[in-house]
Amino acid sequence: MDALENLDVWKKACRLSVALYQTLAKCREYGYRDQVTRAALSIPSNIAEGYERDSSKSCVQYLRIAKGSCGELWTQLLIGRKAGFIDAVTGKELEEEAKALSKMLHGLIRHYTSKDESPS
Repeated sequence: MDALENLDVWKKACRLSVALYQTLAKCREYGYRDQVTRAALSIPSNIAEGYERDSSKSCVQYLRIAKGSCGELWTQLLIGRKAGFIDAVTGKELEEEAKALSKMLHGLIRHYTSKDESPS
């Protein structure tokens, strides 16, 4: 778990999840709040699960799930901002964080998949 605790993408995903719980703590749109916080929590959780797997192929599978959750979260944040559930400035900042996480995960996935494809 030490390697995971030093992984920037995991730390960033944890911070985003905490920020969303704090931002939406008073949101009365309970279904929306639940869906957003679940998607956000899924990102660092799947990164952690991938890093606990025994092979890079399994790790990549969970990194891809985490990346998918980033897309889901970004969409939910965009909708929440436009619907007025999240203030415009905070919503835009959180959307940018989700996009940055997705890019980081994309790079990590490419790193692992290129290692698997390189000749021995």
